[in-house]
Amino acid sequence: MKLVHMPSRQAVRAAVAASLQHNGAHLQCTASHLGVSARSLQRHLAMIGTSYSEILAEVRLEMACGLLTETNERISRIALSLGYAGASSFSRTFMRMMKVQPGTYRKQNRNRPPTTNARA
Repeated sequence: MKLVHMPSRQAVRAAVAASLQHNGAHLQCTASHLGVSARSLQRHLAMIGTSYSEILAEVRLEMACGLLTETNERISRIALSLGYAGASSFSRTFMRMMKVQPGTYRKQNRNRPPTTNARA
């Protein structure tokens, strides 16, 4: 059996962030960027107590908070840039995770460093 070096949680987060900026954060693309198969990445993440979808949600939330507070980009454009189907799905997810609508978050957090409820 071939021994494969598995990436750290931070490396996976960085690869997801890079994938979101370039081509959407698909598991297959992220795994390829990290030099492992998609299935190996899934198994590794399960062993460290997380999943690809959890990391993707964390990275999206972190990026959303930054974009909302640091830019004047429309919420619909932020949603699309983060791989959401549209503003409504982004807003529902943001509301569920942050307990506030994206527009309200933007107003409350202008000129403050962005923070999230996501695990590091």
